[in-house]
Amino acid sequence: MANLKEIRDRIDSVKNTRKITEAMRLVAAAKVRRAQEQVSSTRPFADRLAQVLYNLQSRLRFEDVDLPLLDNREVKSVGLLVVSGDRGLCGAYNANVIKRARQRAEELEAEGIDYKYILVGSKATQFFTRRQAPVEANYTNLEQIPTAEEASDIADELLSLFLSETVDRVELIYTKFVSLISSRPVIQTLLPLDPQGLEVSDDEIFRLTTRGGDFDVEREKVESDTRTQTYPRDMLFEQDPVQILDALLPLYLNNQLLRALQESAASELASRMTAMNNASDNATDLIKTLTLSYNKARQAAITQEILEVVAGAEALG
Repeated sequence: MANLKEIRDRIDSVKNTRKITEAMRLVAAAKVRRAQEQVSSTRPFADRLAQVLYNLQSRLRFEDVDLPLLDNREVKSVGLLVVSGDRGLCGAYNANVIKRARQRAEELEAEGIDYKYILVGSKATQFFTRRQAPVEANYTNLEQIPTAEEASDIADELLSLFLSETVDRVELIYTKFVSLISSRPVIQTLLPLDPQGLEVSDDEIFRLTTRGGDFDVEREKVESDTRTQTYPRDMLFEQDPVQILDALLPLYLNNQLLRALQESAASELASRMTAMNNASDNATDLIKTLTLSYNKARQAAITQEILEVVAGAEALG
């Protein structure tokens, strides 16, 4: 009977664990919706900024403009901005982006180029600090849904390193959100800004929906009308267009960084949803297995008791 009690206790424990994982899955789903709403709310500013930059680009030849953020100098040192999470229980999300950052560092070492880490998230900070890697700055305990203020603080640090020529290029390593079950680490050059990169292409936003009782993500193509809203050729600027461009490029950098943080946050939450969903499914399967074992053990115990009663009756007879 002790064996039956152990199985019952384990079934109860697994059921309690399933309740926790299911609750965490639902919390992650709610935060994915918040991330989705934030992406949608930041789009008007991003679209307007892209429109202004595109029209300035049509007026100026960026290659002939002498601006610090466009300074494409010889690369002797690279700043690697690595975006990870502050929490675990999200599958391989943190491990994948850290692995990609280490691979990039090894590639730079092979080319004889120095590098420095700028780390976002406790997981990356703990990993690289323990290995005494060259960490220039780190940012932890950020909001799970990134804010413009946090992106601005990080962008200020990147600008300081680039303009002081501490680093000659800044590369962003983050996890691009693809779907609830798919995300991938990618590398994007943030500084110096590429004039061709300022051209606006059709963008995408993601929407969390339900389908057949399960969560699903739909990616919606957003058509940009930047090219159709051009400024008249005879428009006069109160300031030199170069000065306007010099003021707008940092805003463009902030916007690029905020979008990457949003993608990373959505990827982390989606990974956590998937991990908790898998954990709940595994708990359900384990409960079925344990219940079957319990029934078998209970039947065996009842059979043994019947045999003992029959044997006792035969002995008395």
